[in-house]
Amino acid sequence: MAPIFSNAAVGRTLLVLLLCAGVFFFIDFLVPALAALIVCFSSWPLYQKLLAKCGGRTALAASIAMVFIVFGLVTPLVFVFSYALQEIRTWVEWLVHANQHGAAVPIWIKDFPGIGEWLTLKWQQFIGEPHELGKIVSAISGQNLSGISRWVLQLGWNTLGLLLTLLFMLITLFFLYKDGEQIARQLDIVGERVLPIRWHSFSRVVPATVSSTVIGMTLIAIGEGIVLGTAYWIAGVPSAVAFGVLTAFMALIPGGAPTMFTLISLYLVGTGDLTAGVGLFLWGSIELFIVDKTLRPNLVGGPIKLPFLPTFFGLIGGVKTMGFVGLFVGPVLMALLVAIWREWLREEPETIPAQGTIAPQSDDASQ
Repeated sequence: MAPIFSNAAVGRTLLVLLLCAGVFFFIDFLVPALAALIVCFSSWPLYQKLLAKCGGRTALAASIAMVFIVFGLVTPLVFVFSYALQEIRTWVEWLVHANQHGAAVPIWIKDFPGIGEWLTLKWQQFIGEPHELGKIVSAISGQNLSGISRWVLQLGWNTLGLLLTLLFMLITLFFLYKDGEQIARQLDIVGERVLPIRWHSFSRVVPATVSSTVIGMTLIAIGEGIVLGTAYWIAGVPSAVAFGVLTAFMALIPGGAPTMFTLISLYLVGTGDLTAGVGLFLWGSIELFIVDKTLRPNLVGGPIKLPFLPTFFGLIGGVKTMGFVGLFVGPVLMALLVAIWREWLREEPETIPAQGTIAPQSDDASQ
């Protein structure tokens, strides 16, 4: 009597069940693993040079690379975000006080050229009266203002989850550096079995796309945040660090950084500091021109330039599902999806066309 289920079918079913169980138990480690993969892909060329100088000793090279990442990247960012959080707490405390008691219209808003009267009316309507500001916040965010203030004030004491995520990311990154070449060979073997025709092109597109996206978006955004944040401090802008961090986040979106320094320049002009406002706007415009015309074309490589809509969806979806890390993971995943989609479209037909039909020509044949 023949068996109802073949051994191959049973083996595949067990394999699928094991994979589902692994995903279920390790889903909480997805974010640090993705973050580690992104850092590994983008820094792999530099790590290869370090590995060569270490004589091929992967454990030593991975340890040195981790020391550079911790003290050169992680530690400065932790200090910057901690300081920015202190400044943001001051903003929220002022908003809570304004919501409870109302706030008088600042003089610089009344004297703002052109739209001072309109701004004064809106301020008196939404901020000058008690509890009006809280209604706006509740309508937009679904939370009351006091709840948001408590969340911000307690955020500094609830960083254990973020620190654990960072720790898991660093541990994963160490082993990706140490065993990266072996993992890549194993993935090539499995990938060629699953996608024998397309795996070679996909496996080459993914690292280039991740590296291009990280360099083109993340590093340039951090650089713009540092440069413009320093300019805010020189111009005397209040909470310069917090505005610099916010500018770095906005720089991830096309047109975000110009919007930030333009608004802050208008604030400086409105407060009566015309020289600082004009100087900040000119500095931001020159910096943006240099980045877009010289640095970005030289730094951004790879097979894809991510359009605005996938970038926007990647940012919003990443933050919604992964929190802060999603700011960087989301656009990278969207870039991979777009790159894989384009690579799939470029696949040439494998069958020979029937007699009497004209085969579509490839780009090389048409040239």
